[in-house]
Amino acid sequence: MKKVSSVFYITVSLVAVFVIIGAILPNQFEQITSLINIFLSTNFGWYYMWLFSAIILFSLIVAFSPYGKIKLGKKNDKPDFSTASWIAMLFSAGLGIGLVFYGAAEPLYHFVTDTPAAAPGSDDAFKQSLSFTFFHWGIHGWSMYGFIALALAFFQFRKGEPGLISATLKPIFGEKMNGPFGTTIDVLATFATVFGVATSLGFGASQINGGLNHLFGIDVGFTAQFFIILIVTVLFLISAWSGLSKGIKYLSNTNMVLALLLLITIIIMGPTLLIFNMFTESFGLYLQNIVQLSFRTAPLESDNRDWLDAWTIFYWAWWISWGPFVGMFIARVSRGRTIRQFILGVIIAPTLIVCIWFAAFGTTAGNIQNSGVDLSQYVTELVLFNMFDQLPLSFLLSAIAILLIVSFFITSADSATFVLGIQATKGSLSPPNSVKVVWGIAQSSIALILLYVGGLTALQNTIIAAALPFSYILILMMISLFKALSKEKV
Repeated sequence: MKKVSSVFYITVSLVAVFVIIGAILPNQFEQITSLINIFLSTNFGWYYMWLFSAIILFSLIVAFSPYGKIKLGKKNDKPDFSTASWIAMLFSAGLGIGLVFYGAAEPLYHFVTDTPAAAPGSDDAFKQSLSFTFFHWGIHGWSMYGFIALALAFFQFRKGEPGLISATLKPIFGEKMNGPFGTTIDVLATFATVFGVATSLGFGASQINGGLNHLFGIDVGFTAQFFIILIVTVLFLISAWSGLSKGIKYLSNTNMVLALLLLITIIIMGPTLLIFNMFTESFGLYLQNIVQLSFRTAPLESDNRDWLDAWTIFYWAWWISWGPFVGMFIARVSRGRTIRQFILGVIIAPTLIVCIWFAAFGTTAGNIQNSGVDLSQYVTELVLFNMFDQLPLSFLLSAIAILLIVSFFITSADSATFVLGIQATKGSLSPPNSVKVVWGIAQSSIALILLYVGGLTALQNTIIAAALPFSYILILMMISLFKALSKEKV
């Protein structure tokens, strides 16, 4: 642990304070953080809309300008990973458990319970449920990840700076980034990473527990979730110990194989023609309305502002809060690609995969709902398994889904320990295994503590609140990256 920086000790102290508060006063902590989030959503929703639109525009301008030819690395650097492995790795780190957790449940909710521009349960609501889900999980989120990763990769591999958020601001602030201001920025990024992954692990354990209960009758509760997290922790620490080119790469490829297997099976077993038709029309609606949706603030009483705060604004803050972790990981695996290849690859490939996934699972769930089986009565983590019950080979489908969740679980935690290791060792591209192990155990411990006291929601709220101060750093990163690019010979 000799190589760790002050970022490690400051972040560990802050994390300990928040976890203790969440464990001792879970209800009060959740109430306070919920009120903070309501205030931020109400007063800064318009700001998030402009911020995401600016990042998308900035990324596309850079990609299609002469700067797009610039390589993220030295002149003769080649990509460290094949295109297929690269997409698998950024996909696994960027979405992970969330894709399985919400694949059927989110479109179903928009269809049956609450759609902002259609009557719940109507044909219009069915189509809009998919287009809104595409909007929340598509271009905007991946542009956020891609922009942060682009700035990190450019300064790290092109300019030889450490792989830290603070290093991306040196064209503006110079060596001041090596002092307290830079440390504060890196602590904020590390803090968001720790809590973001801890909540993901908690939700993942809950869904694995729900799936095992559905298949084998294993009781849903903390005891089962404790053993799930314990087993998975051992597995992802083994993977983390083996390094980036082995553990994470192989697991990411496994994720893609399992995900494609499950996706293809659902398309075949489900309402195949309806899936293709719904995907085509809903994707068209998504592209047709993307500009209007990108600036939708629902300013009047009849505009259903509550829905916007609960979904779009929540997601934009969530993408920002996960940005440092996913962006840093994507940057690390992207050396050797040109800026144009990088931006288009990070935005287009995952967006298409996400839209096809939600179209398959959302359409199947909606079709089953229309047939008279009420899937909306189940909690989020059980919607998928109860949907499988209405299809052939339901046991096999559930088993594959559980394996996929476990695989995503391991990859997300593995990637996070790697990124946290980078952040805690002054941007080292090969953080010591001892540091990764410490962070891995810390993440799992936080998830366990908060599962035990029921504090995951409060923790999630805390991360969302942290998105606002980090959003100002994103604006500075855009200015800094443009300033650095303008000095490049193209």
